[in-house]
Amino acid sequence: MPDSRLLQLLALIALLNILHLVDHILRGDFHWPIDEQSVGFMIVTTVILGGMALGVWLYRAGHVGPRFWTIVGTLGLGLGWLSHFSPMTDQPLLVIYHGYMAPGAGAMAIGCLLLLMVFVLGATIFAGYLWMRRTAS
Repeated sequence: MPDSRLLQLLALIALLNILHLVDHILRGDFHWPIDEQSVGFMIVTTVILGGMALGVWLYRAGHVGPRFWTIVGTLGLGLGWLSHFSPMTDQPLLVIYHGYMAPGAGAMAIGCLLLLMVFVLGATIFAGYLWMRRTAS
């Protein structure tokens, strides 16, 4: 039986992820006409959101459980860290902030990213808790 709280967390993560993707578009990471960078952006977007949608469908159908979301969340945290917090990234928080003319817009973009990461961490911990609780019973 799927946990409704985990599903709610996943829905919130999907919404925050869409807002973060809009931030990327507003900062020029998607080009028209489409070039190599745009193709990469579209692939990452499709994998993340399509993978989440497929995962929710499989979770609701009982084919995957909390262990799946613990693994996916861990991978998501790794991707977020590599993309925006690691020393190797080309898009650290200051680049995001300075990607906007209005300081408030830059602060909102950073806030959205930080909320996304906090909720991915929370959902990952919660899924791990559900997994361990299921394993113990």
